[in-house]
Amino acid sequence: MKNDECTIRITTKLGWTQSYHKRKNGWVQINPNGKTRIITAEQLLSHILPRLASNGAVTVHVEPDHFTKMSKIGAKRKT
Repeated sequence: MKNDECTIRITTKLGWTQSYHKRKNGWVQINPNGKTRIITAEQLLSHILPRLASNGAVTVHVEPDHFTKMSKIGAKRKT
């Protein structure tokens, strides 16, 4: 699985979820209120690593984006 084929979701004990997804122009952060912003790979790590170091206060899910993967397969078949 490549970076642009998955979504990272971090959920806190209180149920707040932040999502991160790779796009052509960088990583996109989607906060619990639905607002999005473009971030760098370094900013992504600075958001994720401290949460991972917290003593089980968060749940991290990495989910494959089937749509992205299937669109790439379709593009390969057309050529």
